[in-house]
Amino acid sequence: MAARPSDKEFAAYYARYVSLVPESDVLSALESQIGVIERIARSVSRERETYRYAAGKWSIREVFGHLIDGERVFGHRAFCISRGEAAPLPKFDENAYVAESRYNDCALADLLAEFAGIRHSNLTFLRRLTEEDWQRFGTASDNPVSVRALAFIMAGHVRHHLNVLHASYGVSPAA
Repeated sequence: MAARPSDKEFAAYYARYVSLVPESDVLSALESQIGVIERIARSVSRERETYRYAAGKWSIREVFGHLIDGERVFGHRAFCISRGEAAPLPKFDENAYVAESRYNDCALADLLAEFAGIRHSNLTFLRRLTEEDWQRFGTASDNPVSVRALAFIMAGHVRHHLNVLHASYGVSPAA
């Protein structure tokens, strides 16, 4: 899978994520993010894991938990659509999911392990797809989306939140 998705393969809302992935090799981008997330998680002290930069904003643990939720949702969508699912897939209310998650009760190291496990699983699945599978379309959140676009959305979603962690929480990868 060498081609990037066209803007007709995803809802306009997701353009902000896809634009954060200039690489054409999305699988390598997805793989490399595991190490980046590990370095970021290691740079956060245990005392700072529940830090929120403002009232009503997610804690650092909740941001990592949201990445887990996103990985599950986007991976599930890609899986279903690649298998020819014709039924529309539901919306993802990220705030409701985080509110019900109890991520603040989890150590960041445990959240990191969970994210890495799901990402490895998604990568194993994505590597098996044929060119035809990558180009399949389905409906998610009431919009058409391709499997290829979902892989780029996954990578861009993580990059977006890594940028937020840096800009709003002062968290960046340890060397």
